[in-house]
Parts: sequence; structure tokens; C-alpha cells
Amino acid sequence: MAEMTEMETTPVENNNELALITPETQPNKRRKKKSMVWEYFTIETVSAGCRRACCKRCKQSFAYSTGSKVAGTSHLKRHIAKGTCPALLRDQDNNQLTPYNPRTGGSEPPKRRYRSPSSPYIPFDQDRCRHEIARMIIMHDYPLHMVEHPGFIAFVQNLQPRFDKVSFNTLQGDCVATYLREKQSVMKFIEGIPGRFCLTLDMWTSNQTLGYVFITGQFIDSDWKLHRRVFNVIMEPYPDSDSALSHAVAACLSDWSLEGKLFSLTFNHPQSEAGLENLRPLLCIKNPLVLNGQLLLGNCIARTLSCMAKDVLGAGQEIIKKIRDSVKYVKTSESHDDKFVQVKNQLQVPSEKSLFLDNQTQWNTTYQMLAAASELKEVFNCLDTSDPDYKLAPSMEDWNLAETLCTFLKPLFDAASMLTITTNPTAITFFHEAWKIHADLGRSITNEDPFISNLAKSMQEKIDKYWKDCSLVLAIAVVMDPRFKMKLVEFSFTKIYGEDAPTYIKTVDDGIHELFLEYVALPLPLTPTYADEGNAGNNFKTDESHQGNLLSEHGLTDFDAYIMETTSQQMKSELDQYLEESLLPRVQDFDVLGWWKLHKMKYPTLSKMARDFLSIPVFAAAPDSVFDIIDKQLDEYRCSLRPETVEALICAKDWLHYGSEVSNALVKMEF
Repeated sequence: MAEMTEMETTPVENNNELALITPETQPNKRRKKKSMVWEYFTIETVSAGCRRACCKRCKQSFAYSTGSKVAGTSHLKRHIAKGTCPALLRDQDNNQLTPYNPRTGGSEPPKRRYRSPSSPYIPFDQDRCRHEIARMIIMHDYPLHMVEHPGFIAFVQNLQPRFDKVSFNTLQGDCVATYLREKQSVMKFIEGIPGRFCLTLDMWTSNQTLGYVFITGQFIDSDWKLHRRVFNVIMEPYPDSDSALSHAVAACLSDWSLEGKLFSLTFNHPQSEAGLENLRPLLCIKNPLVLNGQLLLGNCIARTLSCMAKDVLGAGQEIIKKIRDSVKYVKTSESHDDKFVQVKNQLQVPSEKSLFLDNQTQWNTTYQMLAAASELKEVFNCLDTSDPDYKLAPSMEDWNLAETLCTFLKPLFDAASMLTITTNPTAITFFHEAWKIHADLGRSITNEDPFISNLAKSMQEKIDKYWKDCSLVLAIAVVMDPRFKMKLVEFSFTKIYGEDAPTYIKTVDDGIHELFLEYVALPLPLTPTYADEGNAGNNFKTDESHQGNLLSEHGLTDFDAYIMETTSQQMKSELDQYLEESLLPRVQDFDVLGWWKLHKMKYPTLSKMARDFLSIPVFAAAPDSVFDIIDKQLDEYRCSLRPETVEALICAKDWLHYGSEVSNALVKMEF
């Protein structure tokens, strides 16, 4: 650092202020400048009594001293640290100069730490900014054309003038590139999945009558954790054709190299028999009719519950409108709302529920509106005493009918809510819900009130169809829970079928044993790990020819058959041994997957079967669509994009959500 050689007025720094040192106050000992900014500035005399600080890089001058007044160094620091010096920026971009940092000064170690904080210089990276914009667009469903909007351009230019404008086409390419990078991570993740894959198919429509099949995969990893990922969004020009879903599934299996690994399909639109026949060959089970073909779940539970809810809403359409109008009267006027609260307080109604208008496309909001209004019916009945303009009060008969509707809707609402609040709900959960709803409706059918009886009959037709199509798969999933096994199946079937229960119980027992034989018949090398070890063994060579013949591929064919036969006999008892053991205590937070992880060595074959069955999804709709009573429709903007771009945006958003989870799993697998 340069020394002070002038004996006239000389700058020194004192608490970030410059003091004026005259010959009278000049100390005898020569002092060095303390501020790091003087590495970048020189002091030049402009005129008598006026000096300016001149930047060594860009030659720009700044106020320094005029007469006895001396400026501080803060403005000089900003010139260096904030990147406003053009010459310094060019040097930094060319890696010719270490950026100035007010905390450390220049490239040399600091001799004094500044107390005033300041942000370090961060080099501008155009590619990084484009990458982050693509992630932002994907994660928040922003339109791609947003980058061409004048408001966005002005905002970015003010934020960073050096950022080059991004076009729609450029951003579209960046989003697809992000999708491809994330896809590679997901593909690497699923390569090590030891079990099979279950797919859900959710068909969306569009104004152009095109269909978009959302294909989601559900599977259990080697650590016995359940995962759910969107695999594809495939545009089908003829969504009502018998081959639409099979074409989409075949494309998905090819895209992700899942041929021979598909265990079950769950879709939310009933298929014709021809459509089902097109789907069955895609399953990995050798016998496509095993379990009466129920591995093709023709109707997801969410759609079934929504159809039943529509029956209830349709039956009470008139009373629902009356209550909706009353709620609308209160909630659309602040003065009406105040009077309603005043009457509620006077009557001391204990309800803590708040009124709100329903969204008529989601049946849960209508149920919640009816439930809240029913608890506040006394307030509505007395509201006209405080508000003479209110003349919409429903009668007591209307309120009784509303409470009846709520009685039907509540179990549907409780069951559907599990799909939104439970992480990856399993078939075990919905076996409980389905049979309870089925049994309750059976009792309601015998009710003397014709309204209740007729409504129960209409609803039971739908739950009967779902139960007929899916009960066997749901029951086997329950058997895989060591807290229930066959006992819960026997108990629930007795409640539903009465004297005919033994026939249906035997169907479940036969089905689980039949499927177990499929797993027993699998080749001994069940995993890629065993296959690799086998190949390594085949590469082992010796000089003795008779040993080579003994270890060759065909040398022990009879022995392999013997092992298969004797092992099969041994493994056939594995299922029976599991079923005969006593039930575990029913703890609320029991981890059934964790239990099988601990007992996979004891039940090597049955654990593989449990892994596949416990990964079967019970619903195909997205969690935010569980309560929809209309078909999902792709918005006009996304329909205007290329199908490949639509798939990239939707899939990448799902994968980015699970990004950290995939990274951690990959690290664990590599370790």
C-alpha cells in the first residue's frame, strides 16, 4: 500500500470519514493509508483547495475534498463493490482481476476488517438465469409467453440490465431441457426398483375434443418406501376409442423400459370389454385372468365416491338451492353478515363453523356449506327479527332434509378426504372405508322413509359395482397386513354378505393362493443383482474340461428342475405359515411396509407378493381433483402448446417437487 509522502493536506480514514491533516497536525511518524479503496483510486488536485478521487480503472473522478470539507469513502466503495465500474467489470469477466470486496478488500489478505457490511460481487451468469426462469415457469405453471410481456421485460431489465431478453422459443427449449435432465434422474432412480410397477390412467379432455392421458406410476423401492411419479402425459386424438388407453400405456412402458414389469392398472373412466382386452396383455402376470382379471381396476375410488355424491346432491337439489341462497344473502353483504353474527351471539349458538358459498364443481364444498348452515339453522330462523329484508328462511322440514343429505355425504367426505390428507393412501385403508359404506347403505335401504330408501338404493348400485370390480384386490392387500390377515376379510364379508359370506371368503382365499403360485414359479434369479452374479459365475473358467461341463448352462438342467420342484413345495407353505401366525396388535401408526422390510428374509417369496400388492393405487385422479364432479379439462393455453411441451411442463413439475428425495435415494443406492 502506498505511503503518505505529502506534507500538505493528506487523507486518513477515521470511522469511514476522511479527516484533514495539515502540516500543523501532521505527526512526525509517517502513516500508511488504511482504506482498501486507495488501491483503486488516486487523489488529484483539480484547483486550489479542491481535490478529487480518480478511479485507476475507468478514470472517472469523484468528490474528495473542497476546502476544509472532506467526503467519506462510501461512494468510492460503491463504485468498486456494486459493479458500476465498467473497466473493472471487463477485467472481472476476463478473470484479470479479483473483484473488490469491502470485507476483504482486493486480492491480498485484508489488514483491517470493515465494520460496515456490504454484499460481495457476484458474477452475472446468463445461462444460470435462463435455467432458473425455466424452473420458475415449470414449478408455478406460469405461461411461457410471460417472458415476452413488457412488464416482465421491464422488471428484469431494472433488476439486471445485462440480462438478454429471452424469447418464447428459447424458453420452451429451456423447459424441455430441464425436463430431460430430470427425466434422466428419475430413470436412474427406478432402475434399481426390485418390484413391479402399478400405473394409474387419468383421462383429461379439451375443447378440441382431444384427450390427454396422465400416466402415473406407483412403486416400492428397495428400502420399502412407497413412491408416486407422473411418468407421461400422452395426447390421444380419439379418447373414446377402445385402443386409446392401451396405446398410451404401451408408449409409457416403452419410454421407461417397463415391459414385463406392469403389475396393475387403475383408471377413472369405465372401459368397454374390447378396451379391457387390449389392456390385459400389457400386464406382467402370466395368467391375465388371475383374480378374475381384477388387476385391471376399472374405476378409481375417488370417481366412485363422486358419483355417489352426485346422487345425493341431485336428490336434494331444491333444498340445497334454498340454503345456498340464504348463505349468499348473508355472505355477500357486510351489513347482513354483521346482523347474522349479532343474532348468533344473542341466541348463544355454540357452533364454531363459518358460512361460505360452495363451489358447485366440487361436492365437498357443498357438503361443508350444508353442514355449517344446518348447525346455524336457529340463526337463519330468527334472522328476520333483526333483518326484515331476509325472507329466504328454509322451513324445519327443509332443514331436516338437509341434515339427511349430510348424513349420506359425511362418510363419503371422510373417505375421500383420506386421499388428500394421507401420503400415498393404500388399498388397505380403502378396504375399510368401502365395506363400511357398503354395509351402511344396505341398512339404509330398509328404512321406512322412501326418500332415504330410494337414495340408498341408487348409491348402493355404484358401490356394488366398485366392490364387485375391486374387492378381491383390496381384500388381498388387507391380508398382507399382519394386523388383519384373513380375519378382517371374514368379519367384513359376514357383515356384507350374511349367509353367503363363506363363498366370497373362499374366493379370496383361493385367489391369494393362486397368485402366490405365480410368484413361486418365478425363476430363481429374481433380481438384476442375482442375474449379474450368475453371469459373473458363467465367466469363471478352469483348465479342467469336466468342471467346465459341470458348471455350464446346460450341465445342471435336471438339478435346476429338482431345485425348482423341491423349493416350490417348501415355499407353498410360506403363505400358510404367515396366515396361521397370530395377529399383531392394532397400533394406529403401524408401518406395514416397514414390517415386511424386517421380515423379507423369513418370507422371501411372500414379501415380493406383498410389495406388489401394497403398491396398488386405489385412485387415478390427482389429489386436487378428488372431489370433482366434472371431468378434468386441459386449459386453452396448454392446448395451444405442442403435446411434447405439455408433457415436459407437467412431468417436470412433479419431478422437481421430489428432486431432493430422488437425489438422496440415489446416493443411498450408490453407497
